[in-house]
Amino acid sequence: MRRRTLSFVLALWALVACERSRSEPSSRATAPSTLPAPDPASAESTPGAATPFPEALTWAAPRTLVAIGDLHGDLEATRRALRLAGAIDAQDRWRGGSLVVVQTGDAIDRGDDDRAVLELIERLRDEAKAAGGQLIALSGNHELMNALGDFRYVSPASLEAFSGEAGRREAFAPGGRFAALIARRPLFAKVGDTLFVHGGILPRHVTYGLARMQAELQAWLSGQLREPPVRVLGEDGPVWTRLYSAAPTASDCAALGEVLTALGASRMVVGHTVQPQGINAACDGRVYRIDTGLSRHYGGPLQVLAIEGGTAKVRAEP
Repeated sequence: MRRRTLSFVLALWALVACERSRSEPSSRATAPSTLPAPDPASAESTPGAATPFPEALTWAAPRTLVAIGDLHGDLEATRRALRLAGAIDAQDRWRGGSLVVVQTGDAIDRGDDDRAVLELIERLRDEAKAAGGQLIALSGNHELMNALGDFRYVSPASLEAFSGEAGRREAFAPGGRFAALIARRPLFAKVGDTLFVHGGILPRHVTYGLARMQAELQAWLSGQLREPPVRVLGEDGPVWTRLYSAAPTASDCAALGEVLTALGASRMVVGHTVQPQGINAACDGRVYRIDTGLSRHYGGPLQVLAIEGGTAKVRAEP
């Protein structure tokens, strides 16, 4: 069954169309454009059908909340970002106490240390919880691309860490060890009054149901759902949209405001789109874009976003 499912998914991805000119710069990964069309009858299309933010993906506001953007398989940059956040010591052990850290996905691809980065984050997640803190790692488009068997952005060294392409394919295929790891990662998180997501939460996502999207993704990654969830993996899905992270228009910002109001939040924090100038805000401070391209592949500034007392501030390496 797993082999037939993987063959189906790979066939879909073999038909990936050209890159989108507005929201997909040529250096970035491209979303599938030939996934099965969503069933309109399955969507909850009336405003009253919108669901509140899922309780399981909600955390109370801590004294200090730190967000880290895309890591892209760079272990050293990951360590530096976690130290800048105040999360780990020189031996890579959790020292943050009740600190809450959210990493907004795309921990892998483009760099050589995919496996080491994933395993470090998993270990620290357990250590943080034991200390009264949290390390919340979200799913990004690159984690899910690997689950689809799309290895276009995997380095030779990262393939070798999984004993070659066949080993990586087995590990990330739905039902595999690393697919199960990714299945435990939320698509969305709400910490205090701040929303976190890799690409963005759109009004249609709220209407469809965030808990529903999360459940569909987990079922697919665990091998229980045969077809990949198109509402998650489509080009306007929460791991692919760049509505807020590229150059949002007034109507885009209005959509953001609608989402924040519906979900009882003050701001959204997103990754996914490299910000060469560093972490910045848009839509009158209602969205923070934190993908600085901090990995070796991009060579961008190493920065994290700290939120304390309702105020967001950028921390940067000296």
